[in-house]
Amino acid sequence: MSDLGEVLVTGLGAITPLGADTATTWSGMLTGTSGVGLIEEEWADGLPVRVAAALSVDPLSLLTRVEARKLDRCEQLAMISSREAWQDAGTPEVAPERLAVVIGTGTGGVLTTLGQDDTFEQGGARKLSPYAVPMLMPNGPAAWVSMELGAQGGARTPVSACASGAEAIAMGLDLIRAGRADVVVAGGTEACLHPFTIAAFAQMKALSTEDADPASVSRPFDRDRSGFVMGEGAGIVVLERAEFARARGARVYGSVAGAAVTSSADHITASDVAGQVRAIESALRDARLSPADIGVVHAHATSTPSGDLAEAEAVAKAIGTHPVVTATKSMTGHMLGASGAVGAIAALLALRDGTVPATRNLSHLDPAVTLDVAGENRTGSWDAALANSFGFGGHNVSLVLGRAS
Repeated sequence: MSDLGEVLVTGLGAITPLGADTATTWSGMLTGTSGVGLIEEEWADGLPVRVAAALSVDPLSLLTRVEARKLDRCEQLAMISSREAWQDAGTPEVAPERLAVVIGTGTGGVLTTLGQDDTFEQGGARKLSPYAVPMLMPNGPAAWVSMELGAQGGARTPVSACASGAEAIAMGLDLIRAGRADVVVAGGTEACLHPFTIAAFAQMKALSTEDADPASVSRPFDRDRSGFVMGEGAGIVVLERAEFARARGARVYGSVAGAAVTSSADHITASDVAGQVRAIESALRDARLSPADIGVVHAHATSTPSGDLAEAEAVAKAIGTHPVVTATKSMTGHMLGASGAVGAIAALLALRDGTVPATRNLSHLDPAVTLDVAGENRTGSWDAALANSFGFGGHNVSLVLGRAS
């Protein structure tokens, strides 16, 4: 492992289409539950896409009325998951200036932006909410969580499309290694299920238009995949300097052993094998590990025809075909900026429990994919996992996670 300073994961929080917390989400992954369903709201009438992975619980039921009124939905999800992660970590006693928050998002408070624009068009300026600006700004989730926890070590917001949540964890790792924080609350959040965003993604042919059997639509690495399913959710981890965590007797899930962020600088939306290879190889070097040390890969794998093949090629080139590969977006859909953090949580729990969740809907593995993609739950003992996240704009993030010793 890296000699730059060990960084441990002591708390987990998640709210996803599979459940309102980490335990329910993880249980859903292990049982192969699908969080994808038909959009029943009238606003979906006439849209080319009628399926999505919405939350399984109303976040308003987990917040006070005041919080519900002044927080955009993506901020609500970040707050709920951060509270879970902080409690799960045992509410560490840390000096405010040594506590930082890093929460990424792809679209920020886009529901507020679109909703308040409708209000403005219909009723004029006086009808706008006084909370509109803090609700729509992308740094809102990190800011609100920093105020909740009294974190004065920085509130940061990577906005790197679907790689945002993973990049937040990589940034948290850097903050602790650099000696700027003892504890970092890091992760990602996204809530953008809206007719405009769905229509926009559909217009660029990214989403599947199938809807006969919603639970079967998201099928990463399958020969018959046809596009991704948009989801919503949040994933948060508590990172701690190893000495700090051990001194307080913290329970440990594992470690963030290494991370790397690269940019393809090639195409605004296309996947780039070379950039992904650089991210994976750089993360391994950062963790002082070899490809043979990686036993599990949590793939970005969104179920798009070209994206899945690019990642499969990159993983095979950088690591090989020996790791067990899982793609949990087959169950959660693609939670955009939250997906990388939720993927890291799944990888950590797979190492802890010795079980890799099956990739749902993998009926016919694409013959061009040479990886060992799990079509059923796999059990074993692995010391390290790789979690990939890639985003429009050429953002490539790879995290190397270690099992708790």
